Parts: sequence; structure tokens; C-alpha cells
Amino acid sequence: MMKKKLIIAIDGYSSCGKSTFAKAIARELNYIFIDSGAMYRAVTLYCMRQGFIGENYLDHDSIAAGLPSIHIEFVYNPDRGEFDTYLNSENVEEEIRGIEVSKYVSRISTLAEVRTRMVELQRQIGMFKGIVMDGRDIGTVVFPDADLKIFMTASVDIRAKRRYDELTGKGLKVNFEEIKKNIITRDITDENRDISPLRKADDAIVLDNTRMSVAAQMSWVMKIIEQKLNEN
Repeated sequence: MMKKKLIIAIDGYSSCGKSTFAKAIARELNYIFIDSGAMYRAVTLYCMRQGFIGENYLDHDSIAAGLPSIHIEFVYNPDRGEFDTYLNSENVEEEIRGIEVSKYVSRISTLAEVRTRMVELQRQIGMFKGIVMDGRDIGTVVFPDADLKIFMTASVDIRAKRRYDELTGKGLKVNFEEIKKNIITRDITDENRDISPLRKADDAIVLDNTRMSVAAQMSWVMKIIEQKLNEN
């Protein structure tokens, strides 16, 4: 008998470790990790290649018209041990991480038509279940019927410290108080934006990982997943 598969949605505040947590769950269960950020980067790359966006312009109408021809999928790469992003059957994993894409992705991701198309594609990928996805609106907008919804949070100071350690670990000179202020501002923006604001789904389980290691978080979630898999 085929083992039951789940859709696992992970939402929460910035710098809570959502992506790290989601990837670890996907690896443990041999599920697909849907990287929503990579999807918006792939759309941005497409728009750049088509000449729809540049330093001082954005062709909204052409972007909207081109969206139906955009197809994104995630294919496991055994050499990296992670999933690569494919745009219209082309592996663009390396290209979408470049500085040019980073420069334009925030402008592309705020377009309502783009967000609608991404939700459509995300639901297509999740049609057969066996997926883990993290973001701000996964359990409320993208997969409101997800089998397991987790809402992650942690104290602002802890999140700022994690972000500070991450950046300094890359050799960057950063100010802790500025990072903390940025996180607070981002929380307010996420909670109050017009399109898909950050909010906890009514049936989500809260994970406050302020004082939890990644190993402790995995132990906690695997017990819940085991219960879900054993439900009739």
C-alpha cells in the first residue's frame, strides 16, 4: 500500500529559520521543498531576459501577458543534495541567485498578477502532495487545506542575533541594532500589506523556537508528522 503523503505549510516571521526547517523536513521525508523565493527569482530572470524590466522601467502589461508561458519546477540534484529550480525546462538555479536578479526581484514579487500565477504553479506542484513549503501566506492562501500547518515565531532579539551571526559569518560588517530595527519594520510590513498579509491560520500549530535548537525542532515536528501519517 502506498504510504500517505502530506502537504506541510510553514509560515512565520522573518529570520525564524523557516527555510532551514522546511528543507530539513523535506530531506527527512524525501519530499519536494518548494522554494517560493526561487520561484519569484525565476520570474524575475524571465522578465529580464524578455526586456520587461530594467533600471528605470517595468513593463507591467508585458509581464502580465507573459505569465501564462512561465513554468517552474524543482528537480532534485544529487550532487548538491537539494532541489534545483527549472524555468521552462532550463536549470536556472545558479543564475537566479545572481546580483542582477536580486536587484529586481522585490519589484516583480509585489505585482498581483505575478503572485496569482505563482500560487497557481505552487498548487500544481502540490497536486500529488509530498511537499514542504515555507513563506508568509502558505497555510492561509496557497494551501489553506494543508495537512499540517506550522506557524514559526521567536523573540525579536533572538531573530536579530541569528541574522547578525549569519551576516558576520559571511564577513559582512553589520550593526545589531540596525538589524533588529529592520526586523521589527519587516514584521509590521508583513502583517499589514494589502496582498496576502502574514497571519496565523486558525488551525496552525505555533512553534516558538526562541530557545530551541534545530535538532529539538526536528524532534518536535517529526512526532507530529508521525501522528498525521498514522491518521485514517
